[in-house]
Amino acid sequence: MLLNPTGGVLGGDRLVTEITQEAETHVCLTTPSATRIYRTLTRPAIIETTIQLGEGATLEYLPDHVIPHIHSALRQSLRVEMAAGSRAIIQDSMASGRVAHGERWSFTEMDSRTEVRMCGKPAFINRTRITPASVSPLQIGIMEEFDYMACTGLFADGFSDWPRVAAAMNAELDRAPDIHGGVSLVSRGGCVVRFLARSAPDMICMNKKLGDAARALLLQLPPFDHRKY
Repeated sequence: MLLNPTGGVLGGDRLVTEITQEAETHVCLTTPSATRIYRTLTRPAIIETTIQLGEGATLEYLPDHVIPHIHSALRQSLRVEMAAGSRAIIQDSMASGRVAHGERWSFTEMDSRTEVRMCGKPAFINRTRITPASVSPLQIGIMEEFDYMACTGLFADGFSDWPRVAAAMNAELDRAPDIHGGVSLVSRGGCVVRFLARSAPDMICMNKKLGDAARALLLQLPPFDHRKY
């Protein structure tokens, strides 16, 4: 359990997490609840996470979503270095703000970067930067009426049956008519699921279903109950 002892992340905070998994270990990393980013007056909040996987190691990185408060700014990065035979399931998700308080896309900036390297070579690099004052996410073709976005990445060295995995993950999306999303194969050892949701319960439920499906398909393991609440 990754725990920040404060009630949230403030402007000027810099949280750096470095994790090393030894060979053949299996770790599930999550958070006790959503990460709240509070109003930023000057400097942005910074969250940097680096994870190194030894040979044959397995990582499940399943944090709860980020909630940016009004006038907040966050720059976060996740870098995962995978050794030979390692596997990883990685989730990343965010809300448009404190929706129940009427805050939708009222933050200043959200800059998020994820990089996965497999045996020293890039497998997946993604950067999302949202500045609502410059480009409104409410526009057609961006977020429109959706308030939540999420991504699940599956990566494994030495695994080849990715078309079957992608088809199964896409089937999970198809069973949820209120979710809008899709699955893409990456060029090197993995696939990525992205979706939009209108409510937090819909997003949380879909993240759980995708995580359980990923465990079964990639790790041959049953669903895992985090028992957070």
